[in-house]
Amino acid sequence: MGSADPIRSFIEGQQNQWLDELKEFLRIPSVSTDPARADQVDTAAEWLGDKLREAGCTEIEKWPTEGHPVIYGAWREAPGAPTLLVYGHYDVQPEEPVELWDTPPFNPTVREGKLFARGSADDKGQLYIHVKALQAWLQTVGTCPVNVVFLIEGEEEVGSPNIEAVVLEHRDRLQCDAVMISDTVMFAAGLPSITYSLRGLAFMQLDVTGARGDLHSGSFGGAVVNPAEALARMLASCRNPDNGEITVPGFYDDIVAITDAEREQWNSLPFNKTKYREELGVDALLKDADYGVLERTWARPTFEVNGFLSGFTGEGSKTVLPAKAMAKISMRLVANQDPEKIMNATEDHLRALTPPGVRLKVTRMHGGKPWLTPCDHPVIQAAGRALHRGFGTEPVFIREGGSIPLVALLEELFRAPSVLMGIGLPDENAHAPNENLDLGNFYAGIASAAFFFEELGSLE
Repeated sequence: MGSADPIRSFIEGQQNQWLDELKEFLRIPSVSTDPARADQVDTAAEWLGDKLREAGCTEIEKWPTEGHPVIYGAWREAPGAPTLLVYGHYDVQPEEPVELWDTPPFNPTVREGKLFARGSADDKGQLYIHVKALQAWLQTVGTCPVNVVFLIEGEEEVGSPNIEAVVLEHRDRLQCDAVMISDTVMFAAGLPSITYSLRGLAFMQLDVTGARGDLHSGSFGGAVVNPAEALARMLASCRNPDNGEITVPGFYDDIVAITDAEREQWNSLPFNKTKYREELGVDALLKDADYGVLERTWARPTFEVNGFLSGFTGEGSKTVLPAKAMAKISMRLVANQDPEKIMNATEDHLRALTPPGVRLKVTRMHGGKPWLTPCDHPVIQAAGRALHRGFGTEPVFIREGGSIPLVALLEELFRAPSVLMGIGLPDENAHAPNENLDLGNFYAGIASAAFFFEELGSLE
């Protein structure tokens, strides 16, 4: 523990310098969705490679993909010690709508202890804490308690279409004992958090077609099946309207219930259902006496209609009987559910409900497995101790309702536990105007990342 004292002092002494570096990083508009900015995305990749080299990485490579490159960096000079794989991304979301920003999105600005810029929280600022943590160890102690490997992609904001192929191609170089990701948020300000579970995802497009073309609703209505109505009824059959229960046969078969200890811990979190509802601007939430809001959003699966399109939707009126209807649906999945099995069950259910007179086409889109590392796992507990040391506050262990498909892949491929140690806040405005990162969390995050190296290295 004593070896970390110079680490903390060094970090405190470097705060201004590292803030300037982060601002430089944030000035690069590495928007991966915009082909016109491909050169800027590449500039960000090169910049990051240079900073990994400055931090002490002895292996730096730029791995090409069909899209934007992946940056690989490694420091492997701790023989016999565990290897930690740090994953992150250097690409950012588009800045639109620009007019809603208080300051230019790519001109980093500090206000009231927060750094405002696109990518500050998602994910440049969070990623950078691990680069600086390695630098802190190497420039003070001269070594690091663990070997550290960085895997940093430039396409996370467009769905990571190439990262799986890169990981499989370079799996020998990426072999590790634990995975660290900082791209999540704390439960609340002042409450450092370890995320130990994410929901999976299954996404499908449904196309229902009837007649060869749109028909006159007066001439043919009542004689021809309406694809819009048919699809609406099929979708409605998938949920109980009273409590939101999913009625697809077999949907809940493989779910693992949360433990009493988890439920007790979640009930102790500072969560106000009324405030939650008011902040969302809704009059009521789904009624479910068996599960609280946190359990429903963290540990229960969902069935959601993401979009529905059919018929005439322009100004005025046009009395057509539409020839086709389309819907996009997604299912968030929890531990032990398999996306393929869920999509099979959902498709079977919908086909059984498709009425004569229309045809159903199902297109399976992207998806990913859910991920869960038990919160009593030694690596998760080591991360908790590191956060406590870095923030001076006992952390909480939480799940999140979103999905990062790569997490499950890395854990499955390397048989290594993953830790999600995010330093963002719920009001960080990721993907929205005025994205920001709390600088106190940034500096405490660097310290926590450095302490995690030590805690991981001390595990037997």
